[in-house]
Amino acid sequence: MSLRELVAEDKPIRVSFEFSPPRTDEAEEQLWRAIRRLEPLAPAFVSVTYGAGGSTRERTHATVKRIVQETSLSPAAHLTCVSSPRSEIDEIARSYWDAGLRHIVALRGDMPDMSGPYTPHADGYTSTPEMIEGIRQVAPFEISVSCYPERHPDSPSRDHDLALLRRKIDAGASRAIAQFCFDSELIARMRDRAAAQGITAPIIPGMMPTTNFKGIVRMAQRCGARVPQWLARLYDGLDNDLESRRIIAAAVMTEQVAELHRLGFDQFHFYTLNQSDLTYASCRVLGLQPKETV
Repeated sequence: MSLRELVAEDKPIRVSFEFSPPRTDEAEEQLWRAIRRLEPLAPAFVSVTYGAGGSTRERTHATVKRIVQETSLSPAAHLTCVSSPRSEIDEIARSYWDAGLRHIVALRGDMPDMSGPYTPHADGYTSTPEMIEGIRQVAPFEISVSCYPERHPDSPSRDHDLALLRRKIDAGASRAIAQFCFDSELIARMRDRAAAQGITAPIIPGMMPTTNFKGIVRMAQRCGARVPQWLARLYDGLDNDLESRRIIAAAVMTEQVAELHRLGFDQFHFYTLNQSDLTYASCRVLGLQPKETV
C-alpha cells in the first residue's frame, strides 16, 4: 500500500501514545511540548510508564494527574506488581481512581535495576492475570496489557506467551499492546494465532522510533526484540549525524505503519520517547487530522 493509497482511504484509524514521567525540569518541559503537540490528534488514550520495580511511581502519578486536570486526553497509568505487596498495589489503584483515572496498563514488571529473573513479592500478586483480578475488585478499571510478537525473554515459547495472554484477557483485559517489532508479518502472524486460539481482544502494534538507534539496540536486548540487519545497515556510520538519523527514522516508521495497515491493523500504539515529531508525522500518514482542543 502506497502512501497515496493509505491517505486516500476513508477508514477509521485509532491511535494511542506512550509517555514517560520526566526526571528533571527540562525533561518535564519537553514532555509537555510533546503532549500539547499530539493532543489535537485525539488519541484513544495516552499511557504513562512505570520504572522497573516501581522506581518512577510518584512521577507517574503526578504526570497522570496533570494530564487528567489540564488536557482533553484520557490517560492510562502503567502499574506493575513486581516488588510490592498486594495491599500497596491496591492502594495505588485506589488513588488513581480517586484522581479521576479510569484506565490501567497492567504489567508484571522487571526486577529493580534489571537484577535477575522475576520473583514475586512474598505478599504480592504472583502474575499479571492475578493483579488484573485484584485491581478490578478495587474499581472497574479499563485494562490494557502487553503481548510479545517475538517471545518474552522469560518465556519458554510463543505458545506459552499466547496462553498467558489468554489468561490476561479472561481476567478482564480489553486489549493487548505489542512490544515493538520491526517485522510486520510477524506481528500479523501473532494476531492470527491469537485469534485462532479464541483471543478476540484487539492486538495493537507498538511503534518505536529508531532515531537513537544505539538506544533501540539496548532496549531490544532487554525485551527480546530482534533488530534486523537491514535496519542496522541504514544507521551504519551515522552516530554523529542526527539529521540523517531523523530522516531515516521517519522513513522506517511511515513504511511500517503502511505495511501494518495493509495487513489489516487499524489501531496503533506509538512509543513516543517523549518526542512528538515522528509520531505526529506517522499519524498524518495514517490520515489523522488535528482537532480543536479545549
